[in-house]
Amino acid sequence: MATTDTTATVEQSRAVARHVRVTPQKARRVVALIRGKRAPEAVATLRFAPQGASEPIRKVLESAIANARVKADAHAQRFDERELVVAHAFVDEGPTMKRFRPRAQGRAGRIMKRTSHITVVVEQVPTADTATSKSSKGGKR
Repeated sequence: MATTDTTATVEQSRAVARHVRVTPQKARRVVALIRGKRAPEAVATLRFAPQGASEPIRKVLESAIANARVKADAHAQRFDERELVVAHAFVDEGPTMKRFRPRAQGRAGRIMKRTSHITVVVEQVPTADTATSKSSKGGKR
């Protein structure tokens, strides 16, 4: 069994919300806003986004941040929420509920109530000031 250095590994945590009653197309528009951003910035973006899908996505993101905190505590590592980045965020299509509405002349119109599976993965990366202080020493200009 190979040994790994716990300080050198990049920690990833994820959270999934299934069967969320928002269409995947609308949720994907909101998820695109936060992909690649730092976690506090992404939470602030979702908090003030006018789309209805931003609330469940924000809850999933906050759950992923909490999962990262629990994982860091379990491994006795330091945790800083500002070092978390939204590594992956995607929306898959869930089951569609089919409903019918009466239409003219005895017909029935189908209503599709779509659901989504929202997945957010956050990973811990060093902050920009620590990375620039290491790279600025002895480099070319």
